[in-house]
Amino acid sequence: QQPGFADTTWRTLDLPHDWSIEGPFKEQPGSATFGHLPTGIGWYRKRFNIPESFRDQKVSIEFDGVYQNSEVWINGQYLGKRPYGYASFHYDLTPHLNIGGDNIIAVKVDNSHQPNCRWYSGSGVYRHTWLQVTNAVHVARWGTFVTTPEVAEAASIVQVKTKVQNEGKTAATCALATSVLGRNGRVIQTADAHQTLAADGEYEFVQQI
Repeated sequence: QQPGFADTTWRTLDLPHDWSIEGPFKEQPGSATFGHLPTGIGWYRKRFNIPESFRDQKVSIEFDGVYQNSEVWINGQYLGKRPYGYASFHYDLTPHLNIGGDNIIAVKVDNSHQPNCRWYSGSGVYRHTWLQVTNAVHVARWGTFVTTPEVAEAASIVQVKTKVQNEGKTAATCALATSVLGRNGRVIQTADAHQTLAADGEYEFVQQI
């Protein structure tokens, strides 16, 4: 987890990744009918540059899935532990970044406590991982919810709820534009709305189209 750790001899790989599938099958202790693949503890490190253009923006990392019991550091700063293997999770990197310089993410994956699953789980960062960059005013993570309260052959209503957050230090006026596209990609209908958001505030827009 230390930024200065020498990792030049480490293997370079692409995510998603599963280290268990690469190993030989072994017989489960005490059972002649159940085999398993190597598990244990693995480490991942990623070095990346953050440009000056990101200085006033929010930067987070999102893991679609890590099996399991993962711990994450950015530039030596501990971000947290996810004691599970089948859920996505994210961390805010913004306070710990070296803007205009190199940054190092370190991920420890502990799948050593066996058995812990009734099926093959794999080991490692087995789903996609995303670096997300937004403005201070942005649509909240998982902040959209779409329903169709009325559906008829002649016309229907699409209700769109959009939660917008202002993580800036001052109030900001937000303009939200929502479009419904047809199967050919053309815009069928649009809706516009405006709202002033307080600093560190949020607002849920409700639009009916």
